[in-house]
Amino acid sequence: MTNSNGKLSEEKVFKDPVHRYIHVQDEVIWDLVATSEFQRLRRIRQLGTTYFTFHGAEHSRFNHSLGVYEIVRRIIDDVFQEKPFLNQEERLLCLCAALLHDLGHGPFSHSFEKVFHYDHEEFTQAIIVGDTEVNQVLKKVGHDFPKKVAEVIAKTYKNKLVVSLISSQIDADRMDYLLRDAYYTGVSYGNFDMERILRVMRPQEDQVVFKSSGMHAVEDYIMSRYQMYWQVYFHPVTRSSEVILTKILHRAKQLYSKNYTFKTQPVHFDSIFKEKITLQDYLRLDENVISFYFQAWQQEDDEILSDLCTRFLNRNLFKYIEFNPSEQMMKLMELTTLFTEAGIDPKYYLVVDSSSDLPYDFYRPGEEEERLPIHLLMPNGEIRELSRQSEIVDAISGKRRTDHKLYFPQDIIESLPEEGSVKQKIKEILAI
Repeated sequence: MTNSNGKLSEEKVFKDPVHRYIHVQDEVIWDLVATSEFQRLRRIRQLGTTYFTFHGAEHSRFNHSLGVYEIVRRIIDDVFQEKPFLNQEERLLCLCAALLHDLGHGPFSHSFEKVFHYDHEEFTQAIIVGDTEVNQVLKKVGHDFPKKVAEVIAKTYKNKLVVSLISSQIDADRMDYLLRDAYYTGVSYGNFDMERILRVMRPQEDQVVFKSSGMHAVEDYIMSRYQMYWQVYFHPVTRSSEVILTKILHRAKQLYSKNYTFKTQPVHFDSIFKEKITLQDYLRLDENVISFYFQAWQQEDDEILSDLCTRFLNRNLFKYIEFNPSEQMMKLMELTTLFTEAGIDPKYYLVVDSSSDLPYDFYRPGEEEERLPIHLLMPNGEIRELSRQSEIVDAISGKRRTDHKLYFPQDIIESLPEEGSVKQKIKEILAI
């Protein structure tokens, strides 16, 4: 039952391990959670293949999306309550955009996007404005309301304060995934004092600023993010599983293009492999579907596809060494020749993987990815950019860290015949 103002007659709650409770008072939010497109997020992990490294990381995009919604709800209804910068429609706009911001993620998210060159934000917008249950729910608020929600996701909405709550260098999305991912992976790196950060938030015309008295809490958040990227998100074992995952998808796509006869036909991939994917086909994909194919493809006649699927499912991952592309390209070329000579396809079994992150950046207008800096509100009312006040943040500001590793199947190398010099040369170069 709902009231005439769009509120539920009784508040609904979700029990949550990070935020304790997630509160739902608005009918539109309750109805959005019940849509098939949002329920699909239960079947997509938040951290892709990280569960191979941290076995607790089985949480879903569904969990995270509810968490982002709850943080935004608290900011708007509690933090901004005495300074209402948003009208009722923009309040709902913030809540809906927060809930739906990850709606377009595909199975194994970023690995899937990298192989098929998709952008999950574009699919998120397509779901919101397309022929979907989500669209029908949003239209109950207003005919052009879905379009406005999509604009917030695209960062083109006219009120930049609304956009900054969902997408900035310190936003509800990042705050939730750091705390949630730290909780489920069992690490302490991602923990920071979110309560303190919320207390020092202040709305401005185009973005949120933070009272300078809370600067240390913001510093802690920045460092937590930095540590989570290098200790969890870019963990080399997780990257190894992602390398194998992407190579499975590449191999299946190549076989499809060569009219290979699959024992288990990849019907869910047809439109993707033909590069003519529809929104309906995309929404049929989740990690359960992908895992079914990987399970079945272990029995394929193609040895590479079969081997890669078996490796992925049984966690028989590639080993790795540190690799510097600018200094060791000759080594990579020599290894490529030796792998080919040994009958190991280097395209699938010799992979350079790079991880890169920019933990904090000041404003660089005109760049491809413009980052709104974090601003502090000084006691005299002056606004100052964070790195100008914090020596800690200044030390890492604008400094991109990049890491390269070379992945290879040590078990296959060890199984090579001892006769001849190929095996020995490979092992000498890899120092294994």
